[in-house]
Amino acid sequence: MSEISREILSVGDLNRAIASSLEERFDAVWVSGEISNFKAYDSGHWYFSLKDEEGQIRCVMFRGRNGQVGFMPQSGDLVEVAANVGFYVPRGDIQLTVQSMRRAGMGGLYEAFLKLKAKLAKEGLFDAENKRPIPSHPRAIGIVTSPQAAALKDVLSTLARRAPHIPIVIYSTLVQGPDAPPGIIAALKAAEQENVVDVILLVRGGGSIEDLWAFNDEKLAYAIAQSPIPIVCGVGHETDVTIADFVADLRAPTPTGAAELAAPRRDQMLQELDAIMQALLQRVSQRVEREAQTLDQLALRLSHALPNPDRMREQITSWQQRLNQAWAVRVEGWKRNQGHYQSQLEMLNPQRTLERGYAVILSKEDQAMHAVRNPKELNTTDAFQVRLAEGQLDVQFSRMDPK
Repeated sequence: MSEISREILSVGDLNRAIASSLEERFDAVWVSGEISNFKAYDSGHWYFSLKDEEGQIRCVMFRGRNGQVGFMPQSGDLVEVAANVGFYVPRGDIQLTVQSMRRAGMGGLYEAFLKLKAKLAKEGLFDAENKRPIPSHPRAIGIVTSPQAAALKDVLSTLARRAPHIPIVIYSTLVQGPDAPPGIIAALKAAEQENVVDVILLVRGGGSIEDLWAFNDEKLAYAIAQSPIPIVCGVGHETDVTIADFVADLRAPTPTGAAELAAPRRDQMLQELDAIMQALLQRVSQRVEREAQTLDQLALRLSHALPNPDRMREQITSWQQRLNQAWAVRVEGWKRNQGHYQSQLEMLNPQRTLERGYAVILSKEDQAMHAVRNPKELNTTDAFQVRLAEGQLDVQFSRMDPK
């Protein structure tokens, strides 16, 4: 064939032919690699490259698909993607159109997660009718987590802000690694045996599926389901989901969210008390008005039926005075009760305890402050903080004399 008789293709025609050939040649494939040049556009689509030591390839994941990923990828993440091999005609590049994505190495873990989830769901552990109600006004709140967990500080801060009058009991345990599930189970059992808290917060911060795997333990799932104390589970970030979330009586998106769901706000409680008092006063006032009207009707009937209406009017006036006095005494009693309840709430404020001359010693272990309860926690090497009613200061003991 001569040079002139050969068919001459445009660049677009050639690229479309290559694209068609690739689509016929490859079915959906699983590809693993490291994400680089990741960009999430306002349209919701993700554009990035997958690379390893031998090469790289461009990728696109459209909004309808990436909404099911469950985490926001970043450059440097190792992932596995299911994708269709294609050819982007305008640019002349081979690219992967990603249909699903998971963190590298989590395929087996995710399959185990789905298998256990299906088993427990079939047994009814996730059913709504088995969920225990969360008390609206708990006497005490238990926290099951690691003392070193970053989430603990956020939970304690939230509880102190919303409900400083509610006592907190911390049940320490590991929250990561093979020893974490039995530790968490033991902490739940300890809370059950002590029977001093009305609700338990099971919390830890975010992490990879491997970091959170302790909360996908089957024995832990049964322990949560069998706990007589309601459990609020706040594990990881909002997109992190574990078996413990499904079994718990209430799932919170974050540890802070768990604290907010379990603790009533003090100012709201006071508003509720005030609303109840106003409703009682209105009810009593309405009742008094009805009885006064009935009394007037009886007085009118008596004035016509008895021979001495002046004397009866005096009696009616006396009864009205007595009724008014009784009403005033009752209202005063309600006011005293309200003041008593308000003073009780105020007495529970830790600041009031300090103002009575007490002080609290705080340990600065691992940048987290906690109250020293046992003299054995004190030493002459570490610095401590003494908090008083009108301030605080850092101290270091030079001599210890245990009693």
